[in-house]
Amino acid sequence: MLKVLYEDDEILVVIKPAGVESQAAKRFAPDMVSEVKKHLVINKSCTPGKEPYVGVIHRLDKPVSGVMVYAKTKRAAAALSEQVQSHKMKKIYTAVVHGRPVNMVDNYVDYMVKTPDGNYSQVVDKGITGAKKAELSYEVLKTIDGEIAGMPETELSLVRISLRTGRHHQIRVQMAHHGMPLYGDMKYGVPVGTAKLDKKENADQGTMKAAGNRNMPGIRTAGNMGSGRESIALCASSLTFFHPVTKKEMTFEIEPVGGAFQLFQV
Repeated sequence: MLKVLYEDDEILVVIKPAGVESQAAKRFAPDMVSEVKKHLVINKSCTPGKEPYVGVIHRLDKPVSGVMVYAKTKRAAAALSEQVQSHKMKKIYTAVVHGRPVNMVDNYVDYMVKTPDGNYSQVVDKGITGAKKAELSYEVLKTIDGEIAGMPETELSLVRISLRTGRHHQIRVQMAHHGMPLYGDMKYGVPVGTAKLDKKENADQGTMKAAGNRNMPGIRTAGNMGSGRESIALCASSLTFFHPVTKKEMTFEIEPVGGAFQLFQV
């Protein structure tokens, strides 16, 4: 069932669970656009007999959970999209990463390119053709011994991340490149429940070596909002924007729950 944080005639703010596409999915896979349309029809928030309008303003990777805003009118979509382009829409993420960052607060500036098929991104030298600037800042909230998660000889850190740019898989790629891959990230980091990390290989190639038990007791997937679907320990925990009509600044926040996040809950 769709979890709605706010709704009026122009916008709908919801929580996207991990494992669900944020835009229309191919075939019969679940997606947020379909869920939003269903919600609008059931609650009679659209013209009877006409397919509801749903404007996709921003996206979250399928394994990522978090706060999203959708437009219910074309004018709202245009206004919100302009905020994305002008960087007025602010997104803050909470993540669990492998390792202990050297600095409690830091800023990363790298250059990234996407593979031709669009399914993979990597950090490259600034002069590489097609390279685009990628910038984020982070703050370490807490670090724990990985042994309590069945991963001896490593540590896990809870971090808050602010994006300055919006590149494809940016947080996942940059954190992995700097030796701190996201927990549960099978594409750029470490499979759930791995024990040792090869940081040099990660920094060079954006990948990590997996070793040890893949089935971590009591934790099925990281960053799971309780759905049991594919997920990583990354949650869009805060979203700030200006209402497309009233121009009032609005902020919506959630607490990441389940998966690796439960290791940091008191």
